[in-house]
Amino acid sequence: MNQERFLLVVSGPSGVGKDTVVRRLRALHGEVKFSVSATTRAPREGEQDGVDYYFLTKEEFERSIAENALVEHACYCENYYGTLRSELELRMERGEPVVLVIEVEGAGNIKRLYPGCTTVFILPPSIEALRERLTGRGTESADVIERRLKRADEEMALAPSYDFNVVNHTPDQCAEEIYAILRRRMDEA
Repeated sequence: MNQERFLLVVSGPSGVGKDTVVRRLRALHGEVKFSVSATTRAPREGEQDGVDYYFLTKEEFERSIAENALVEHACYCENYYGTLRSELELRMERGEPVVLVIEVEGAGNIKRLYPGCTTVFILPPSIEALRERLTGRGTESADVIERRLKRADEEMALAPSYDFNVVNHTPDQCAEEIYAILRRRMDEA
């Protein structure tokens, strides 16, 4: 059985709602598992270590890189993000549909390692909506928001390289569109 067809890689610019959409996807379809990523960024309110992310120090993350314990990693807005090899391999061995929420560099690396995976890029309804979402978080300075918007332009230019693009009008609508994509892949013989 081709385990790669159960691997779904989701990317999109900061503020587009990737984590919210994937949480809705999992709530609506309990068979879908989430690969918990590692990061050096500080936890946001309500986030839990080992549930939302593995929150590592910069030193711990760099040690993981050196030990080849990550299948992908990237530095984004001065923080490391990556996927622990052990986390991904556990899900793949079980044959569970698994979703990775990762940045564009990481998505490219995963596609090279697992060419049978499916990549989905989440787009905002508009750049104005993206700006409102980033500002509405209240977690970053105006300077950081501008850097994230500049980076969003660069990332959205890569959207055509993904297998599918989905616009996040609402988290439920976006989650259902992504689930339909995953379901088609899981049903392939």
